[in-house]
Amino acid sequence: MNDSDQRIESLEDCIDYFRSGETPESDWVVGTEHEKIGVYTESGLRVPYEGERGIGALLERIAGRDNWDRVLEAGNVVALTKDGASITLEPGGQIELSGAPLATIRETCREFNTHVDLVNEESRSFGVSWLALGVDPFHGVDEIPVMPKGRYDIMRDYLPARGGLAMDMMHASATVQANFDFSDEADMAMKLRTAMGCTAIVSAIFANSSISERDRNGFASKRVAIWRDTDPDRCGLLHFVFDPGFGYRAYAEWALDVPMFMLVRDGQAIPAKGLPFRSFMKEGFGEHRARFSDWDLHLTTLFPEARLKRIIEVRGADAVSRGLTCALPALWKGILYEAEACEAAWRLVEKMSTQEREDAQVAVSREGLAATIGGRSALELAREFVGIASEALGTIGKRKGIEPDESHFLDPIWAQLETGKSPGEILAERWEADWKQSPEAMIDFCTY
Repeated sequence: MNDSDQRIESLEDCIDYFRSGETPESDWVVGTEHEKIGVYTESGLRVPYEGERGIGALLERIAGRDNWDRVLEAGNVVALTKDGASITLEPGGQIELSGAPLATIRETCREFNTHVDLVNEESRSFGVSWLALGVDPFHGVDEIPVMPKGRYDIMRDYLPARGGLAMDMMHASATVQANFDFSDEADMAMKLRTAMGCTAIVSAIFANSSISERDRNGFASKRVAIWRDTDPDRCGLLHFVFDPGFGYRAYAEWALDVPMFMLVRDGQAIPAKGLPFRSFMKEGFGEHRARFSDWDLHLTTLFPEARLKRIIEVRGADAVSRGLTCALPALWKGILYEAEACEAAWRLVEKMSTQEREDAQVAVSREGLAATIGGRSALELAREFVGIASEALGTIGKRKGIEPDESHFLDPIWAQLETGKSPGEILAERWEADWKQSPEAMIDFCTY
């Protein structure tokens, strides 16, 4: 029997799952996940799955061109896999590269750029452009095609009752995320605490979704606002992460009580009808009993600002330009892979109250780097945060023999901070002043 098919029967089993992800520092790697929104270049319309110029045909083209293995669902290509990486299909036709775990930022940045170059080359004959934006700038949810994937049908049935912007999250948003290892429970706790505490700073730096439905939407990052109105059970800040003694048990206890979307048997997604995982583990669901694979799947359907699986995933950034995309994993690597830097970053935010942390999320969604976080300027905090990461990347470079060190990947962030504005603040200004609300000009500027 495959380990993932083994029964999971207790809280201790859930905790052991996290413990199985512990990795010695010598083996720590970084993975980057990146979503992008596709539109037809001439019309700005979103790209459907079907048709000669649809997403399905494009995935087939990529698979044939670059020897990716196809993942099929009901005869449709819904993902591609190769060498530890995957290209997956998001609910509204966004394409996500889930990068392989790699030792250096150079490698993960090279992987990202190679992927974008390939997708752009194959998309050219389809007349499709891929936008470096945190939300679709042109269309409401009703105008966005849906992709033929069973788990997304289940989410569409479940989530609208949980949050007013849940469908916007699924179909209109895009992000860049990064994944990191931890060595033991104490290391995990320190990293997740710092990541959760500092997520507002990173969201301010990468805020890039100020235009939606062809108008200024009043946000620097509408994506952050969307996630705050998606599902309070599984999204947002987890304040228990800041409690003394936080560890695997507390995260598992929380996750066990979050309602499940689904379980999968024989490749088919089965709606779980909001059954908490704790109940599923104790009592089953019909003929089905809880497996480690179900716990693994359930954890991927929890969407806090930083989340724990067998890795730590940081989730606070909008999709952005190529340079800033490569800067995101470098920024977090400097913070999370050097213990002194992790503690220094935590000290920037450790005195904030629960209400201040929530207020910071609201403020940066609206104002980006112009926001106030815990009584301090987001821009000022961002400069300190990036400075901590830069110094740490130098230290890591010396320790690991990385020459030159990877701090130069932060240059696009320093350039952004030099403007004093988030990408979304600048985008809104250009939309009205330079582009005169021209979709063509925005597509030209925002295409990867």
